[in-house]
Amino acid sequence: MRREYQFFIYLLTNYQKTVLYTGMTNNIIRRLIEHKFGFGCAFTCKYKTKYLVYYEPYGYFNQAVAREKELKSWRKSKKLDLIKKINPLLLDLSDKIFRESGYSNESLKNLAEEIRASYKIDPSRGARDDKAK
Repeated sequence: MRREYQFFIYLLTNYQKTVLYTGMTNNIIRRLIEHKFGFGCAFTCKYKTKYLVYYEPYGYFNQAVAREKELKSWRKSKKLDLIKKINPLLLDLSDKIFRESGYSNESLKNLAEEIRASYKIDPSRGARDDKAK
C-alpha cells in the first residue's frame, strides 16, 4: 500500500540568496502561499524568504520533525551543498509544486485570498494584523 506524503521539510531563501529558512508543514501549498504573500512568520517576512529551493516529503510526523531538527542544526554551507545537489541554480521550485498539485494561477489567487482573510490581513500593510484577532 502506497502512503501519500503528509509532511514536508522545506528550505526557503530570499531574492539575493543570502538567507536560508528551514521549515516543516503538513500543507505545502498553503504554507508556500503564506510565505509568498508575507504572512508566513516573522522571520520570513523580515528577510523576505519566499523562494522555495529545496523540499523533502515525509509520510510520518516524527520523521519530518527529526529531519527538520537535523537540518536546523547544520551550518549554512552544508545546507547549500544539500540544495545544490538537486537545485544547483537555486531556482524557485514553488511553481513546480503548484503545477504538480493541479493548481492554476486563478485557483492559487483564490486560495491566497482565503488565507489572507483567515489571517485578518490589512491589505495596505501586507502583514498580519494581530489586533484584529
